[in-house]
Amino acid sequence: CYKHGISKSEMYLDDRKDILYCNLDFNYFLCDRKRAKNAALSLLPIIGWIKIYKLKEWLFSDIVSGISTGLVAVLQGLAYCLLASLPPWYGLFSAFFPVVIYFFLGTSRHISVGPFPVLCLMIGSVVTRIVPDEGPPLNITGFEGLTSDEQRVLVASSVTFLVGIMQLAMGILQVGFVVMYLSDTLVSGFTTAAAIHILVSQLKFVLGLQVPGLSGPFSLIYTLEIIFNKITSTNVCDVVISLVILVVVFIVKEINERFKSKLPVPIPIEVIMTVIACGVSYAFDFKKRYGIEVVGYESPMAPNLPIFQETAVEAFPMAIVGFAVAFSVAKVYSVKHDYTIDGNQELIAFGVSNIFGASFKSFAASTALSRSAVQESTGGKTQVAGLISALIVMIVTLAIGFLLEPLPKSVLGAVVIVNLKSMLMQVREIPYLWRRDKPDCVVWLATCVAAVLLGLDLGLAAGLGVELLSVVLRVQFPRCSVLANIKGTDVYKDRKDFINIYEPDGVMIFRIPSPLFFANIEFFRSKLLEALGFNPLRVLRKRNKALRRIRRLLKKGCLQWTSEGFLNTSFGPIADSKEEENIKELDLPTDFKDLPARINWNAELPANIVVPRVDIHSLVLDFAAVSFLDISALKGLKTVLKELIRIEVMVYIVACDPYVLQKLHDCCFFDDEVQSSMFFLTLHDAMLHILEKHPEATERKADFGKVTNCLF
Repeated sequence: CYKHGISKSEMYLDDRKDILYCNLDFNYFLCDRKRAKNAALSLLPIIGWIKIYKLKEWLFSDIVSGISTGLVAVLQGLAYCLLASLPPWYGLFSAFFPVVIYFFLGTSRHISVGPFPVLCLMIGSVVTRIVPDEGPPLNITGFEGLTSDEQRVLVASSVTFLVGIMQLAMGILQVGFVVMYLSDTLVSGFTTAAAIHILVSQLKFVLGLQVPGLSGPFSLIYTLEIIFNKITSTNVCDVVISLVILVVVFIVKEINERFKSKLPVPIPIEVIMTVIACGVSYAFDFKKRYGIEVVGYESPMAPNLPIFQETAVEAFPMAIVGFAVAFSVAKVYSVKHDYTIDGNQELIAFGVSNIFGASFKSFAASTALSRSAVQESTGGKTQVAGLISALIVMIVTLAIGFLLEPLPKSVLGAVVIVNLKSMLMQVREIPYLWRRDKPDCVVWLATCVAAVLLGLDLGLAAGLGVELLSVVLRVQFPRCSVLANIKGTDVYKDRKDFINIYEPDGVMIFRIPSPLFFANIEFFRSKLLEALGFNPLRVLRKRNKALRRIRRLLKKGCLQWTSEGFLNTSFGPIADSKEEENIKELDLPTDFKDLPARINWNAELPANIVVPRVDIHSLVLDFAAVSFLDISALKGLKTVLKELIRIEVMVYIVACDPYVLQKLHDCCFFDDEVQSSMFFLTLHDAMLHILEKHPEATERKADFGKVTNCLF
């Protein structure tokens, strides 16, 4: 009944049969018009925003934005395909098919779906591992009779199909929260490392060298070694073209950024330079005259999906990274334009998009930051702009694609390198992170270095491991503190950070800033004893030893009780007893029942008996940040509380979460010594109770009277 949202008032118990019945409304299981509408809106978000589409106000902006984005998508589709080690034309398929599906299923109105350089590079590492540039491919069914390029396209589409299945499964299972484990710091370090990989991978096109694609750990270093060994074979024409493209595109991009408020649309300099380079290459026949490698043209092929098992391990991090980047960009624009996005629906949208695209030989899609920025900054209001950009890509693919055949690959490599600026500039975050949060800085550096040296897949896993380890260490070794009252207020802060504070005599406030569990309960105990300045168990044993000795001396007549206290009736020194000690008995509460009076342990004791002095009578534990306790922590906490209570230190726990308090009750935490009366709602309530119980603490510190009145 609880599963279906039925309240207790809708249930009744048959005492005769001890059966629980529910006044269940079976209409709950029926599908009415409202529920069908909600289901359709959740699966097809287009229904929600198409009804509010302002045709006169938004259509023109979407058309302008779609054309601008489409031109950029064409060029990036060709360029990023080089990262995936595929023929450039397949990048256009990735800029078309996923966009069409996302138009119907996506919840973001502003991101531009298509190739993403990091994802392309991850696909390229799988492609070159299975179908290397040098040597035979892996023995996989389905490769028979295919050329090397066709085998690579088959691998890329297979990986993409598997990525789509994983994303769709995660969306259906409502596990979109997994992306939250990829922090901004980790993503920043990872994408910076990916930018370095991309930069190195494009050097062979910029320099006009024949460099085999490598994958696996230290592949970047091996690639640089091959490039330096072949540097004397550099094609000068490729270098000149690349430098011209780099300089011109960089300058115009800076102009676009500086004058973006004055320009109606950004200058499509990549498209302009590509057209110029294509025309010059065709006019001067660069391919034959200078041996420049050009794009060429291929028609799409039917899909084939036989290699899931070989690529399953690499597909999962691609699914996570592709979704994480797209979702983070979508979240930025949703906040800016005041609408909501659904993470699980985004997973479904990208999953179906990749499955559909893979069937037409496209590779995994996400979103490129620069392309999404173009779509939003040029006035795009909805995914109508995305659909128009897909139409531009389709026109290029089917109608005028052959005109790009003479385009030098060095142009595409230069365009890719220019667009890496924002990712490479993320290194400027290192000084900021080091000053503000050193563990986050370590996560950034570890992720970046690991991804550069070990490859993107292993680097991402290593970065995630370091990130989770940093979280565990922060929780396992929290910054515990001793609090004090800010004079004249009911505020309590770390006494190290303030000067004008008030601390009543015999009272200590100890704050635990994390959950308590098996890994940090001993750390909590050690920090608490460090703050107290004594070990309660040691004090308890010393006291019980002292009581045992006092009883023995009273029995022998060496001590006598008077109105002034104990009187030593022995004329000589009293020797220590050498009887064996029972440790278990020493750990029991002190027992004064057969003594004439209670002993003041802070006063001078007879017969040269020495017991550690305890100046604290009240300990307040601030549990405001303790969100949960496990069984190990519960046992450890109870042990500490009993040790303190047995040496007459009253313990108070404040601001405890109701869930934690209920768990303590359920686990039989309380007994004759540890009682529920030690819990107080607020820290100030506990302090008022302590000062009422120990008024001597306020006699020397009259300022606290101001505090006691501030709640009334």
